[in-house]
Amino acid sequence: MSGLYKTIATLPGDGIGPEVTRAAVQVLTDCAAVFGHHFEFRELPFGGSAIDRSGQPLPAETLAGCRSADAVLLGAIGGPKWDSLPLGKRPEAGLLGLRKALGLYINLRPIRLRRALRGISPLRQDRLGACDFEIVRELAGGIYFGNHEMAGEGSNAFATDVCAYSATEVERVARYAFERAAARRSHLTSVDKANVLATGTLWRQVVTSMAGDYPRVKLDHLYVDNAAMQILLRPDQFDVILTGNMFGDILSDEAAALAGSIGLIPSMSRGREGAPALYEPIHGSAPALAGKDVACPLGAIFSASMLLRESFHLEEEAHWVESAVDRVLESGYRTMDISSADGRVVRGSEFTELIHGELHDAVAHTERYGWGV
Repeated sequence: MSGLYKTIATLPGDGIGPEVTRAAVQVLTDCAAVFGHHFEFRELPFGGSAIDRSGQPLPAETLAGCRSADAVLLGAIGGPKWDSLPLGKRPEAGLLGLRKALGLYINLRPIRLRRALRGISPLRQDRLGACDFEIVRELAGGIYFGNHEMAGEGSNAFATDVCAYSATEVERVARYAFERAAARRSHLTSVDKANVLATGTLWRQVVTSMAGDYPRVKLDHLYVDNAAMQILLRPDQFDVILTGNMFGDILSDEAAALAGSIGLIPSMSRGREGAPALYEPIHGSAPALAGKDVACPLGAIFSASMLLRESFHLEEEAHWVESAVDRVLESGYRTMDISSADGRVVRGSEFTELIHGELHDAVAHTERYGWGV
């Protein structure tokens, strides 16, 4: 496929967000140039930087720009500068608001070890195995979207956070997870806390009732505490993990450690078919690293390759980007967070430039792999 014209809303955000977003945009620009596509990038204010500019983490212009785009690329948001604001005014409130406004109820986080980086995983090699699985996280319900209340002072202070799920909310994310598993290795692990939570009981009942629609997919269930342990004991037992909003947030950060750095993991948030999906690295804004050119851009670059594959259905282009990254890694180049004793540490912008060089070596790619561009 060639000659696509697509609009991508970019939300650089805060901290290292603008740096890693630039890297992702560079890779997408390279891809368009080589494969004959046209990607129009529309940069919009979001998060803390938007608060500083307009007083709101999600300005109306940003929401309108995201709604009209074919896909959305986010850097990172938040930081201590805005932590004193009320919950509903912080940068994170803008992200929750954007997810709700765009109807994003599915979050996909792939956990995959790059061959050249297996040595930086904190897990022993004999426990790692292949370690290639996906976490499907429900994104629009649960405790993050429940009622939150704080009242009282001193020893009389109290707080409540309400976790609520409907059968419909569980079913729509579970169906996506079943289909994802069916397209991979046909194994789905649903994670809940059904032994103590009513929402967990409902979750398990709904997922179990759907298994008959997918007879070739093996379904099993784990309590979340056991799932956290199993991810470390034997990660290669997993294919697709399905879980709720808060559990998915926690487990995917734990799983990212298997790869050696949270800076390597991309994500996609999506809703109904045809609506724009949101792509972002799962790392935070790391304000202490901002402006030092040391941030690893790979989470954002892999988010860009996910965008190509999942939203634009450009499988060859996505594979091309990922293969270029792997060649740079196999040549020994590393950013600070993924450095090793025998690696060559470079700055984030230098790492992006190395990938840029690989992407534009079209003749060498064709000779080496037989790809047409």
